[in-house]
Amino acid sequence: MSETETLRAWLLTDTPTSRRHARLSSFYKGWLALRSNTMAMFGLAILVLLGLTAVFAPFLAPHDAFAQDLGNRLQPLGSDGNFLGTDSLGRDILSRLIYGSRITLYIVLLVAMIAPIAGLLVGTIAGYVGGWVDLVLMRITDIFLAFPRLVLALAFVAALGAGIENAVLAISLTAWPPYARIARAETLTIRSSDYISAIRLQGAGPLRIITKHVWPLCISSLIVRVTLDMAGIILAAAGLGFLGLGAQPPSPEWGAMISEGRRFILDHWWVATVPGLAIFTVSLAFNLLGDGLRDVLDPKDGGTQ
Repeated sequence: MSETETLRAWLLTDTPTSRRHARLSSFYKGWLALRSNTMAMFGLAILVLLGLTAVFAPFLAPHDAFAQDLGNRLQPLGSDGNFLGTDSLGRDILSRLIYGSRITLYIVLLVAMIAPIAGLLVGTIAGYVGGWVDLVLMRITDIFLAFPRLVLALAFVAALGAGIENAVLAISLTAWPPYARIARAETLTIRSSDYISAIRLQGAGPLRIITKHVWPLCISSLIVRVTLDMAGIILAAAGLGFLGLGAQPPSPEWGAMISEGRRFILDHWWVATVPGLAIFTVSLAFNLLGDGLRDVLDPKDGGTQ
């Protein structure tokens, strides 16, 4: 057999020889299951393209995203030198879309690093400790869940002040409760299992049990939830930008671009429609990928962990 076939057989074995071998085998089988999902791979391809666009924005953008040319304003799609037309200040829409992908990824990555971690901490502590700690933490979680996310984000941004950083913080503060609920439910199931009792009898403390044995089993559910939530996070960020509470002009944030173009929607529809389609495409990509990851990672659906 060739080296590739040998490696594949080693990864697909049902009798792993070590913990590392088992982990690699699980990852590879999960990747094969994900790769067989056409729609999930389509979403992944869009997100990879988005990432590459953000990284290589200075090389891909045909024009300066901030340069104004009032003599070239509101040019239609396909006009000379402006493939997606220009906005009300003569700025190239394609270039602004390309640079706007950086802001979108910036928001997504920051929220993905803040909200799930906060929810994981709250949920696992509440589920493992129980008692009045669980009661207090879950009532606080319920208070946050009682408000619509965008309305609560608007309240936080109004208190903190407009700006992209404050928008990210506001979205993170409104996004953590579902993760806390998921982590708590997983922890309640795990803490009563036999192997946790055996670990406790061996002398492991609560901190070690939570970090070494509970968290790893909660990660797969959180990854699925994060991926599916990204569309809502992008829409919330775009909504704040549309209302002038997110990224401030002249930043090429997609929601702010829609806000600017709404004044010309009847006669110059592309100014608002093009960034709207960009938001729709990226949100759809996250949903498609999230559905595929749920099939692979969620053991309730027959996936692998």
